[in-house]
Amino acid sequence: MTEGSASITAWTVYIVQCADSSLYTGIAKNVGARIERHNAGKGAKYTRGRRPVTLVYEEIVDGHGDALRREHMIKRLSLDKKRQLIG
Repeated sequence: MTEGSASITAWTVYIVQCADSSLYTGIAKNVGARIERHNAGKGAKYTRGRRPVTLVYEEIVDGHGDALRREHMIKRLSLDKKRQLIG
């Protein structure tokens, strides 16, 4: 896979910290644009009342299915384990 094609198929699993210090995990092809949507109140329902959000973690994966699986794994972690992942 060439570098140019990786950017087309790559997905990112991300974690944002909300204004109330809670964490939200999601997936996106363009994380910057997704964070902007969250902060504009047009992202996930969970983040709408917890703005602004700040990106604290991102992990690039190969495909949509991999991103969904990794997102699910992260969402099942305890808050302590998520904070360890963030570093």
